[in-house]
Amino acid sequence: MQIHVKCGCGEGNCPEWAIVELQGTVEAQPSFQNSLQNLQIGILCRQSQENYTFSVGYHELTGAKVTLKKPMLVLKKIKLQNEEEMGERDINSLRVELDVIGIIRHKILFKTRPKALISKPQPAIKEKVTRQVP
Repeated sequence: MQIHVKCGCGEGNCPEWAIVELQGTVEAQPSFQNSLQNLQIGILCRQSQENYTFSVGYHELTGAKVTLKKPMLVLKKIKLQNEEEMGERDINSLRVELDVIGIIRHKILFKTRPKALISKPQPAIKEKVTRQVP
């Protein structure tokens, strides 16, 4: 069986993606177990060109951008049927193509333990107001 790989975005124009690699596990609360799609788990911020922070709840992770040894492709599977054999329900009548939708050249690696974000209440600062008497 042949699988054709095609790229509709043109050479050098594929969108670049990145992998976020975490150590350990990220567990969702029981109320979200059945609806994990499009669930926001944290906030990813770029501090500099190579350094990133990832805040999850009351935890902050610091990481770095690492270049992969071999780039990876992000593919979308497309099933095509042959027109001559459309009436038959044969596995051989289905053709499969893979469409390139992105390329991954970097990963953001968070390999240290998270830092706890404990916020103290800010003391109220009383401004000193001077009045001028006319």
